[in-house]
Amino acid sequence: MRCFNKVILVGNLTRDPELRYTSGGIAVTNFSIAVNRAYTTKSGEKKEEVSFFDVAVWRKLAENCGEFLKKGSAVLVEGRLKEDRWEGEDGNRHSKVKVEAYDVVFLSSKESRTAAIKEEEAFPPPAAAEEEETPF
Repeated sequence: MRCFNKVILVGNLTRDPELRYTSGGIAVTNFSIAVNRAYTTKSGEKKEEVSFFDVAVWRKLAENCGEFLKKGSAVLVEGRLKEDRWEGEDGNRHSKVKVEAYDVVFLSSKESRTAAIKEEEAFPPPAAAEEEETPF
């Protein structure tokens, strides 16, 4: 049997992202996004519901999210669902499902532009090779 775990969400950050580093020096950024759903009831009444999702991002993408995103930023998050389990001080078992993102697209125009510039600085295009004259 095959398994599949993929989620794509578009929403806005509910708070500023929190960038930290593990003891091994790996960057991790956590943030929460709100995803709105508008619908009309059978009686014709327009309603809106909001769902909140916690997101974790790792490595270079985590550093970019920590630097360029802020509360209210619009993002597209692509990743997988991950369940964290732990035992509390009271001895009870707890669990929480979050999104572990492997791609975050900055949709707010200012963040997109700034991140694109930063990406070009990190990975400059290769220098054009000088064309040699072919003698024929």
